[in-house]
Amino acid sequence: MLTDDERREIEEELRDCPSRRAASVEALKVVQRHRRWVADEQVAEVAAMLDITADELDGVATFYPFIFRKPVGRHIIYVCDSVSCWVMGYEAVREGLTRLLGISWGGTTGDGRFTLLPVSCLGACDRAPAIMIDGELYGDLVPERLEAILGEYG
Repeated sequence: MLTDDERREIEEELRDCPSRRAASVEALKVVQRHRRWVADEQVAEVAAMLDITADELDGVATFYPFIFRKPVGRHIIYVCDSVSCWVMGYEAVREGLTRLLGISWGGTTGDGRFTLLPVSCLGACDRAPAIMIDGELYGDLVPERLEAILGEYG
């Protein structure tokens, strides 16, 4: 069940939107901010608040790459896989991360510390290849820097 705080915050988001449907992403973000991910039950409850079907809201949730539909680690690592990053060494960075973390795309480390996800663009083409961890952008990456970067996140 949604908490009173979640419901209140979603209602606040609704005040700023031209229609209830327009608040879909922001409402999902509210739930995720409280729970770190959005389960089917919360999708159904939020959909009811927005006067849309759970399937419609699930379509939004699964399209938008920053809404998590299953549990994730404490730190989310987004690896940019845009053309610029590919050309500038994305594959070596991806391989370095999967080796250091012992997980593949969509995986979460056994200790729940990291989840590794691809993202189509981080808007850092001038600093390719790039990753983002918890909103912090790291660019001009080489595999040798990865261990030190990951060490910053306890």
